[in-house]
Amino acid sequence: MTTAMTIGHSETRTAVVTPGQPHQVELSWGPTRHARRLLTLALAGLTIAVLTRRAEFAATAAPALLLLAAWRQDRPRRILVSATLTARRMIEGEYAAVQVTVSGYGALAVELRIDPASAITPGPPGSAAPSGPSDDGPADDGPDRDAQPSLPFLATRWGRRQVGVLEITLRDRWRISEGRAAVPLPWIDCYPQPARQRSRVVLSRLPSRLGEHAARVPGEGSEFAGVRGFIPGDRQRRINWPATTRRGSLQLNTFAAERVQNVVVLADGTADVGSPGSTTSDLVHRGAAGTVRAYLAARDRVGFIAYRSQVSWITPGTGQRQFLRVMDAMLAEPGSWDERSGIRRLPRAALPPGALIIVFSPLLDNRLVGTLRDLRGRGFTLLIVDVLNADPGGGKDRFAELARRIWRMEQDAIRFSLRELGIPVVHWDGEQSLDEPLAPYTRRVMVSRR
Repeated sequence: MTTAMTIGHSETRTAVVTPGQPHQVELSWGPTRHARRLLTLALAGLTIAVLTRRAEFAATAAPALLLLAAWRQDRPRRILVSATLTARRMIEGEYAAVQVTVSGYGALAVELRIDPASAITPGPPGSAAPSGPSDDGPADDGPDRDAQPSLPFLATRWGRRQVGVLEITLRDRWRISEGRAAVPLPWIDCYPQPARQRSRVVLSRLPSRLGEHAARVPGEGSEFAGVRGFIPGDRQRRINWPATTRRGSLQLNTFAAERVQNVVVLADGTADVGSPGSTTSDLVHRGAAGTVRAYLAARDRVGFIAYRSQVSWITPGTGQRQFLRVMDAMLAEPGSWDERSGIRRLPRAALPPGALIIVFSPLLDNRLVGTLRDLRGRGFTLLIVDVLNADPGGGKDRFAELARRIWRMEQDAIRFSLRELGIPVVHWDGEQSLDEPLAPYTRRVMVSRR
């Protein structure tokens, strides 16, 4: 059973719309730019007619005045609006759409657009054309005619965020008056884009559970392990006849047992430095998502630890539901790191015995480094993926450069001390596949201490 635990120290009127449910939205009406131009033309004609005392100039203002006299006709005060997302869960870089239904606007033309929130980009032009009649005239005078366009949008960065605000604009046939309303759109869960990873690190000692990794002990697997002599009671279909012929006695094929592996992925969220879109926090969560997906695809039991101001974890599990649990845990509110927090030791409930712990971190927090040393002292097998790709900013004088050199030396010392404890540290730039930095440890089994 999978569990999750946490420890730690013109006026536009806005209406809230429940996703998928039609709600009444009040409109705010006012003249359009076209109406203001007509009013300017009419006033100019009347002024010239009065100053020159020539009636023909007043006649030029008559059409504009007639159109302006009708701008208050057929203006609904409220309309019915419902907005539904085609996907509430998505991965950064994917497109989704808002399905909007508008009714009760009669013969007016309706225009819909998304005012995007942070990290949301509207879809490409032309992918969702405005709905409603053209300037040539209304297609239907019925009061219940519906507009049902699809407004695409792109989530450019992971996180739990609001799509934005739906802006609704109604105009009459002659573009004299327009009514506006703003409707907040629902929230989405945008997951980090999982990094590419196909190969996996396998420990030398695996728990006695049926899985897909070949163990060093013989069993009922499918990977050939060797040949041994026949023992009464063995299955005859495993007799190796070529070896039997060569040795003069019955020989049997042996196979390696297939075992499952416990993997715990630790994501360090204590630092977020670097350029937007490729900060250490972005790389940590993208790498962790790729590793979780890779090991779950091999039917391993995968757990997750979010190391922030609060330490939260999900016990190891399998399947697609476990993947969604981990991704939801990544989107949980990170909070701010408390300097007084004394988190030094991870609880046993988050770390099954014999688990492989894969850490994604920039190694900028000394408390996390102390936690990793404690895990190594407790006998766990760790592998650290370093995601730090940025240097501290500052001036370009010699003192700033000297400070940066000292900082780099301190970072090198931290990584050297971890390697001296037997903890492998590999660097990942966030662009290449994770298979490349992990290649030295995926080509052969990784010796575990317990």
